Amino acid sequence: MPARDVYHDAVKQALIQDGWTITDDPLHLKWGRKDMYIDLGASQLLAAQKEERKIAVEVKTFRGRSELDDLEKALGQYVLYFDVLGELQPERLLYLALPIWVYESLFEEPLGQLLLRKKRLRLIVFEPTQELIEQWIPSV
Repeated sequence: MPARDVYHDAVKQALIQDGWTITDDPLHLKWGRKDMYIDLGASQLLAAQKEERKIAVEVKTFRGRSELDDLEKALGQYVLYFDVLGELQPERLLYLALPIWVYESLFEEPLGQLLLRKKRLRLIVFEPTQELIEQWIPSV
């Protein structure tokens, strides 16, 4: 299993505070002979509709050589997990969790706005110190 991200526990606690139940830590996927591990799997019961929502969350710190390099790696991982998850657990939506300052630095810029406008990416923007979810993009 891969090492946990620095903010793994902060995102886990933020999800719990937001009403989610952690179902997998990590969420194991197997495709052929390849094993993959998405950081967290979670579910939430919508009482009004008596329906369960399921998500998978990949946590990213963005503390590498450059933000752009980290973004490229995160997007590649996201696409891989998105496709495999779509085949194995199509009811589960994939989210990329990132700290609020990464969102402000990357996704409030034209490049990030382009990625969001194309609707290829779901984000959870979190505040790690307070263990709070600031924003779901798109909203849940």
